Amino acid sequence: MKILLNQNHNQLIQEASENILKKITISKSFQLIESIVKQNNSEIAVLDNQLRYLTVSQKWLQQYSLSLSDVINKNYLEVFGKNSPQEKAIYENCLAKSHERKIHKTVTDSKGNKKQLKLSIYPWYNEQNQLSGIIIFCESLFNVQSTLESFFDDSLDMFCLVGLDGYFKQVNSAFQQTLGYSELELTAQPLLHFVHPEDVAATKKEIANLKQGIPSIKFENRYRCQDGSYCRLQWMMTPPQNKSNLVYGSARDITQSYQLQQQLSWESKHDHLTGLLNRREFEKRINKAIKSVKDTDRFHAFCYLDLDRFKVINDVCGHLTGDELLREITKLIKEELRESDTLSRLGGDEFGLLLEDCCLKDAEKIAHNIREKIKNFRFSWQNNNFVLGVSIGLVAIDKNSRNFSYLLSAADAACYAAKDQGRNGVRVYHPEDKELAQQRDQRHWISKLNLALEENRFCLYCQKITPLQQNSGVDHYEILLRLLNQDGSLVPPMAFIPAAERYDLMPSIDRWVISTFLNSYQKYCQLHQSSPGNESIYTINLSGASINSDRFFRFLKEQFTLYDVAPEKICFEITETSAIANLQKAATFINEIKELGCSFALDDFGSGMSSLTYLKNLPVDYLKIDGNFVKNIVNDPIDRATVECFNRIGEVMNIQTIAEFVENDAIIAQLKEIGVNYAQGYGIDKPAPLSFMVMI
Repeated sequence: MKILLNQNHNQLIQEASENILKKITISKSFQLIESIVKQNNSEIAVLDNQLRYLTVSQKWLQQYSLSLSDVINKNYLEVFGKNSPQEKAIYENCLAKSHERKIHKTVTDSKGNKKQLKLSIYPWYNEQNQLSGIIIFCESLFNVQSTLESFFDDSLDMFCLVGLDGYFKQVNSAFQQTLGYSELELTAQPLLHFVHPEDVAATKKEIANLKQGIPSIKFENRYRCQDGSYCRLQWMMTPPQNKSNLVYGSARDITQSYQLQQQLSWESKHDHLTGLLNRREFEKRINKAIKSVKDTDRFHAFCYLDLDRFKVINDVCGHLTGDELLREITKLIKEELRESDTLSRLGGDEFGLLLEDCCLKDAEKIAHNIREKIKNFRFSWQNNNFVLGVSIGLVAIDKNSRNFSYLLSAADAACYAAKDQGRNGVRVYHPEDKELAQQRDQRHWISKLNLALEENRFCLYCQKITPLQQNSGVDHYEILLRLLNQDGSLVPPMAFIPAAERYDLMPSIDRWVISTFLNSYQKYCQLHQSSPGNESIYTINLSGASINSDRFFRFLKEQFTLYDVAPEKICFEITETSAIANLQKAATFINEIKELGCSFALDDFGSGMSSLTYLKNLPVDYLKIDGNFVKNIVNDPIDRATVECFNRIGEVMNIQTIAEFVENDAIIAQLKEIGVNYAQGYGIDKPAPLSFMVMI
């Protein structure tokens, strides 16, 4: 009998421990993990991926007779010395393979008593789904020879003996303390008297199973406490043994862990700021809606909402005020929704809306009502009123809808089209709309390019720019960008550059090109104790977004400080159209670059309508004549005259000229005759991988 009760207790402890572990390991917020550990009465330690202790439970400290200052931010070996290499190896293996591990060990407490422990080691991940460390859960192995009396009376867990008549026959002190009743009060009433009315039927069924001899019954119910509140108990009961009329039961108060589990479950499905469904749960709802239209004749709609001018308010008023604004907007939108509609915060100031059993026409009305409501809303902060707007993309959920990603890209494209049309509008996506289809294709590049940056899948090519005149100078090489697909194939720049420019990814790409080139160039020079190409100059393209960024010039200065590369070896190149878009900003930027020692080239010269007017205000060193004028100079006298004109302007302004699209010897001869300084094109050299990057 004693052994049986202890085995039941062990099983309850083990299962409760596993539940705690599940709650901890599914959380990706360290703050939440730390909260669970501190509130729990189990032996838990959380380590980072360098095996440094981040947090431990009080019970864990007692187990090893340590204090917080002995362990926090210290490595495992600093705490336990070098006597546990095997245990350290198991921890490292858990990190390396991201697999659960279990081991047994013996520890000696401060009184000299030895304990057998079972350690369960689990990996844990942060909010970006990156492996961040391990969680160690210690479980004492109980001695099955302990006496029933000691176990029954002294245990912190709740034990009882219940007769087949449904009355308590004996309860231990933990049982009395948890519920707030005396033993006399508990034994005077049947067990069911204290059970929550909604749980009575299920509890009766469990007791009936016990009477039939079904072993190891485990169940939960809510029990009324002496103060009128209810606690949730987890029970383990075994049927009577050896013709006894007594049922042995153990219970554990899991109220707090149950509430925490409910909280974790809620948080895993909702956005903490607005209380709306999060993106992951919303995606499940959308995919369920897609399945319903394929199986039935139902029809739904999906809206993608992106707030206009929210970033301005967020920057001016601060993020806390921005958060409050998002909560206010959430309330406004919900006022226009039906009971069956589902609103989600997809991220930042973007919302998703599922309108079930709603045709496209009715959905458009709802979208316009939301737009009008937000337009008329005034957000007040420090006696200032701010006006917002919202751009909405709307797409039907029909039998052609494949999945959430398909709908999101379509609605997103429609939303951005609404922004392009002046913001604060509603645009409906139709598959036959070529403009929206093109935008949707471009939007696909956002995640692809971000992933390529993370995985370092860009690569650098170069193309030679050769002098045509004896006094022109040294060879130049234009640094060109290529993208490697995940299968290793090359993606040409014009396949992704327009999307990168449209969605503001070019500054990040420009930074990658500059830091990668300077790093590679420096390493090559150190390896060969010389500069590749002797006195060659390398031309790096910059986007309009970069030259208009106040932070980009600081980045360039940092790069030249970081890498031992002479600025005189670098020429930066911008297109004429990007320079003209913000002439004053471009002129200031060029002057700052030239002060560092770099030179500057103006690309595609002649493609703008007012090239000659703007050129006087741009202190550039090189003019790259638009190749459309160059490629036909042999046969087209107007093109030749145009190139001659551009070259003459360069001579007068002391700016060297570079002809693009030079494809054959006949063009080269004409350019030499005109006096153009440099030539670039397939007739000179074809783009190839940057040689010294290949060698590194």
